Amino acid sequence: MRTRPLKVALLGCGVVGSEVARIMTTHADDLAQRIGAPVELAGVAVRRPSKVREGIDPGLVTTDATALVKRGDIDVVVEVIGGIEPARTLITTAFEHGASVVSANKALLAQDGAALHAAAEQHGKDLYYEAAVAGAIPLIRPLRESLAGDKVNRVLGIVNGTTNFILDKMDSTGAGYQEALDEATALGYAEADPTADVEGFDAAAKAAILAGIAFHSRVRLDDVYREGMAEVTASDFVSAKNMGCTIKLLAICERAADGGSVTARVHPAMIPLTHPLASVRGAYNAVFVESDASGQLMFYGPGAGGAPTASAVLGDLVAVCRNRLSGATGPGESAYAALPVSPMGDVVTRYHISLDVADKPGVLAQVATVFAEHGVSIDTVRQQGRQDGDGEASLVVVTHRASDASLSGTVEALRKLDTVRGVASIMRVEGE
Repeated sequence: MRTRPLKVALLGCGVVGSEVARIMTTHADDLAQRIGAPVELAGVAVRRPSKVREGIDPGLVTTDATALVKRGDIDVVVEVIGGIEPARTLITTAFEHGASVVSANKALLAQDGAALHAAAEQHGKDLYYEAAVAGAIPLIRPLRESLAGDKVNRVLGIVNGTTNFILDKMDSTGAGYQEALDEATALGYAEADPTADVEGFDAAAKAAILAGIAFHSRVRLDDVYREGMAEVTASDFVSAKNMGCTIKLLAICERAADGGSVTARVHPAMIPLTHPLASVRGAYNAVFVESDASGQLMFYGPGAGGAPTASAVLGDLVAVCRNRLSGATGPGESAYAALPVSPMGDVVTRYHISLDVADKPGVLAQVATVFAEHGVSIDTVRQQGRQDGDGEASLVVVTHRASDASLSGTVEALRKLDTVRGVASIMRVEGE
């Protein structure tokens, strides 16, 4: 074993960073044996140096992250500060000064992954980011290494623990959205500002990364269609149960049937209770991968939290350090397929539409005509008059597979009918 240690700079020492430092210290001997050389924490860049950080030598702490990554003796930079800047500049600076990078920064990778990969290749360094997508769940490495000889056609998953906790609570207790969100906040699953989670931004960034790797094409955050889950109601769950389904916020990345394009989207969807993703409870994540040779694979586990995310970071750190010792680099960007990203209107799936309509004869015929005029075939219809005697009824329509553009045109026309008082809910039906 080489005795000179590999030096690691840690950018950020919050929930994840502190766990990375702790594991590096407590598992130092094991890590050295697995790598073939000791690893040494050579510096920790933070914003608040006065904060007590148990187990970390105060002499390693600095507020000058730029100086730390420019030192020249740093072998690996671990970036867990998040956000776009200064993370982007610090990572490119690390490459320029001879260090490889391990990152958990999904937002940056989804936005500027191509440029970061190009910088890493230019300087002959590694860029690893297993922790950016699903916490402790091994997913990126299986996609770009284990399945490198296969053709991935679809990636369907729950990639945000906060939203899954909220929807699971609504499903299991009948709670409303706000009530479930309040509980998630009280338990620490949701941030004080939960927008990134509940509006789908977090999942969309992960979908962009997954689609790029799975389909060997560049997919940016702006390419991902996104809908949040704030409009999901307890009534939607009742309707889902009537169909033998539940509701999940899904990230869906698909290759078109003709293989000529891909789509990436994040939105709430009904999925059958028989689908493996339907049984994912609480704050857990799961990703379902469909490929030609391997068939259907499922990856499941904790998708967030300090220790699980740090586990993924340390796995990358071991791989990068091994590469460093051997003078090699691991897989870089694979975008040779260069498949275009199709618009959401091209996506074909089933739909569940709930309408508030006038409770009188002929309404169902009017509604059915609108669907037919837009080429959307109806599978089932359920109409129920209301007991409050307000002259309205609830009409639930479940369609056969149709394009999103056709469905949008249908809904727009339905809103113009005098007999349709409102479109209460539109939900896609996936996983069948």
